[in-house]
Amino acid sequence: MTYTEHFQKIVEDQLARVEKLKNSSPVPDFAAKEKIIIGTIDGDGIGPVIMDSCRAILEKLLADDIASGKIELRKIEGLTIENRIAKMETVPADVLAAIKECDLLLKGPTTTPGKGDNLPNIESANVTLRRELDLFANVRPVVIPEKNIDWIFYRENTEGEYALGSRGVEINDDISIDFKVTTTIGTTRLAKAAFEYAKNNGNKNVSIVTKANIMKKTDGKFLSLCYDVAKDYPQIKTDDWYVDIMAANLVNDQINSNFNVFILPNLYGDIITDEAAQLQGGVGTAGSANIGGRYAMFEAIHGSAPRMVEDGIAEYANPASINRAAVMMLRHIGFTDQAAALEKVLDEAQDALSLPGDGTGNTAEDFTEFVLQRI
Repeated sequence: MTYTEHFQKIVEDQLARVEKLKNSSPVPDFAAKEKIIIGTIDGDGIGPVIMDSCRAILEKLLADDIASGKIELRKIEGLTIENRIAKMETVPADVLAAIKECDLLLKGPTTTPGKGDNLPNIESANVTLRRELDLFANVRPVVIPEKNIDWIFYRENTEGEYALGSRGVEINDDISIDFKVTTTIGTTRLAKAAFEYAKNNGNKNVSIVTKANIMKKTDGKFLSLCYDVAKDYPQIKTDDWYVDIMAANLVNDQINSNFNVFILPNLYGDIITDEAAQLQGGVGTAGSANIGGRYAMFEAIHGSAPRMVEDGIAEYANPASINRAAVMMLRHIGFTDQAAALEKVLDEAQDALSLPGDGTGNTAEDFTEFVLQRI
């Protein structure tokens, strides 16, 4: 296949994807469902350690609902880098089928091979899951009470640079090209979700973050569409910032508490939310929600930390992030009391325990026992 044919195929696939998006499923009414199936996936590296913690905590917190059959925690095997490479599938077909039998997914971190790893060019499992399950919004809250910071980030999850990350082209030895995608439906539904959240939660400010001065077609379209949606919410102040300036704004204590809700394309959202989480106390302290119509996925925002496994200190992994994600999941399905109870204890654990992830301080088991004794 020539590079022109390759590009033509990419365009055809994206046009077909847009048509499919027009028939997206609505969010289920979880209160009306007889059973809510929560799929749990360990992932790679420290994933099994932190997921064991989260499962134990949820089993106690939701004991009555599990006993009544309202909630099922279903462990899904096979989403490991070893199995993915063996089958040469980003998400093996049998694993994806098992995931689609669930309503929600609570997922540990997965490894994505990088250049120089001497591993096959397999796409990120997260990118594939977001696309296959149409999880269009990555939602990450960051709260720092002592600085009066209450941020929530709406990152586009299925487009941008990551959507076609493994489909770039090496024209020759001198030129390599990757692709970036922005669609009307993809951006509009993200913006609507962010503005609806702002309206429903009393947030007065929404900030759109792009590099529209440089990426005039894709980011320019993203910015224009967000402002189109903003017209339906005149009570909310809307502004826009270039991503490099926003990266500086987040660490500027004179203005950072003025921001509330952020709307970002995929790549910028990935970077900015990690910066924000670091300000909160590190990427190990923040959870992440991936929201679509039929499905939703909740995960820790940190990686699989293979070096911790190689160094024999995986037991010191911090389960806080995946448990924060579980709080978001509980709120998503309407279990607000359980979410509040868990969040309160997680805040206590953050103050009482030390989990730097370097083989010192408390272990994941210490964390789990601390939480179990208090919920």
